[in-house]
Amino acid sequence: MPAPISVIMPTRNAADVMPAAIASLMEGLEAGILRELIVSDGGSSDACEDIAEAAGATFISGNASRGGQLRRGCATARGDWVMVIHADSRLQPGWTKAVDTALQSPSAAWHFRLQFDVSGAAAGWVAGWANWRSRALGLPYGDQGLLLPRVLYDSVGGYSDIPLMEDVALAKALRGHHRQLSARIETSASRYQKDGWARHGARNIWRLMKYNLGAAPADLFRNYDHRD
Repeated sequence: MPAPISVIMPTRNAADVMPAAIASLMEGLEAGILRELIVSDGGSSDACEDIAEAAGATFISGNASRGGQLRRGCATARGDWVMVIHADSRLQPGWTKAVDTALQSPSAAWHFRLQFDVSGAAAGWVAGWANWRSRALGLPYGDQGLLLPRVLYDSVGGYSDIPLMEDVALAKALRGHHRQLSARIETSASRYQKDGWARHGARNIWRLMKYNLGAAPADLFRNYDHRD
């Protein structure tokens, strides 16, 4: 029987962070639960394709739209479960035990507990807020990862082909199905460090409020910080 999980990793000029993200997946390969890795690229000009091919991943490329990249990646996936991991995030050791238990719940959409790759009060507070938000409000973001059965993903229409807020749109469609894994995922704090923790957090909240009030993702994307 084939392994159950297809991993989808969206990339765009992420060659500097991809190797660590891919390395964190090896535990799942050794445990026999990962079927494939699909790298869905948005027009990188760096070594993303070379890194993907060296890792034995399927590499697909298209327009630079996070929602579109994830939608294409999930459409390519052959597993009974899909797991989305950002290229600047790393699953923490022992994650396979929690995921293996989650595979016994075919009606749930699972996300990991967030932590940042830096220490300090600000990092702890923002991660704590994200973990509370995802549990209490059913609103996990993409950097928390996502694991769900393919049939559940298909039943809500999957990712929307939008350049921003694709994770929020899918989270809303999956309301009532969200569950938090005990395993952790560590993500880059680079944007917070560049902008300042309070400033970047405020921008995220303001962007979410505008989206909830009807702002088009394309308009929000035009005002997004693209320095990364």
